[in-house]
Amino acid sequence: MLVQRVVTALILLPLLLALVWYAPTPWLYAVLALVGMLMAWEWTGLMSWAERGRRWAYTAVCGLLLALAWFVPGRESLLPWLLGVAVLWWLFAISLFPRFPDNIGKQQTSGLPMALLGLLLTVSTLLALAALHAMGPLKLLFFLFIVFAADTGAYLAGRNFGKRKLAPNISPGKTVEGAVGGLLLTAAWAMTAGLYVFAPSGNQVWLLLLLTVVVAAISIVGDLTESMFKRIAGIKDSGNILPGHGGILDRVDSILAGAPVMVLGLYLTGL
Repeated sequence: MLVQRVVTALILLPLLLALVWYAPTPWLYAVLALVGMLMAWEWTGLMSWAERGRRWAYTAVCGLLLALAWFVPGRESLLPWLLGVAVLWWLFAISLFPRFPDNIGKQQTSGLPMALLGLLLTVSTLLALAALHAMGPLKLLFFLFIVFAADTGAYLAGRNFGKRKLAPNISPGKTVEGAVGGLLLTAAWAMTAGLYVFAPSGNQVWLLLLLTVVVAAISIVGDLTESMFKRIAGIKDSGNILPGHGGILDRVDSILAGAPVMVLGLYLTGL
């Protein structure tokens, strides 16, 4: 399993970096839209939809919405509102954790609200990633490495110091100490790479630090939320398209939560 994870990462990471660095934003979004359709297919698994026709229809609707979202007039002015709705959902998701699994079941995650949620999160995230890329490839890479740093810091700190469970009913392996370790590593990322990428001055330095840590924290919420939905659906992974890693959603759950917060934060802070 570990060898598969490493090999998959060694193949995908250079492709991702090349796409971010060399592709024009419309091309990047086109590739992301294809990935988004795979995410939509896996989302139907979280909804416990077994009928293939139903799953294909949902995937097609997601693809259509992704195309419309890109070509709709006034996309730039509408994007902050869409991102705001997505951020509100992630803040609400936090309230679901303490009472899980008594507060939510398959009946609540298999109907129209869950289907609409999947479309909202997919479209808002991919538009946010494209918006970051349009600001400059380095800003998109900075965000992606916030998520990587949060995950790496949480793993290392949790493995060495973890004692108190963060959300035992959702993800027993995650600890409070691990989460703190992830946040500290992302803070260090903000104060090193962030200073180069954004060149902040005065109070903007502290705004950058705050935004980075908030994005890292909400990325943990994204991870826990997907784990919660998988537990309800009774599945271990969202898919098997990535050897050793599971599905697309298993790899991007933190990005789903973090990207809207990152872009909305940049709009609000002027960084």
